[in-house]
Amino acid sequence: MNHALYLFFDGDCEAAIPHYIETLGGEIAFTMRNSDAPDPSQRMPGGDDLIMHLTAQVGGMTIMASDSPPDMYSKPQGFRVQIEPRSLEDFDRIFATLSKDALEIQMPPEESFWAERFAMFTDRFGTPWMLNYEGNKSQR
Repeated sequence: MNHALYLFFDGDCEAAIPHYIETLGGEIAFTMRNSDAPDPSQRMPGGDDLIMHLTAQVGGMTIMASDSPPDMYSKPQGFRVQIEPRSLEDFDRIFATLSKDALEIQMPPEESFWAERFAMFTDRFGTPWMLNYEGNKSQR
């Protein structure tokens, strides 16, 4: 059984996924644009440059993604993409990069009773993130 996260974007998939790859490492394995549909009747509503489907390896996880047709996009809710940086330096770098121009920072980076550093935010593309660096508080 394979597992992957599937993210939908409001027309900015082509900008979001490379940003995540640059920040977390990885590569795009496959991209299909709206214009790649074999028949115009099989295209989703919207322009030819919209991403119909994309598969990428990002930070060790498989992420699939696409743009949503303009009238079908809904804001992500009820989940967060959770990342466990390997060091405080990685945490700070990832947070600074992914939270730049964030739509919202729900919890700024701070120490918690379970982690040396923890943060929750929604990036400029609408993806909700949670960063957790347990450090010396690791229970594993």
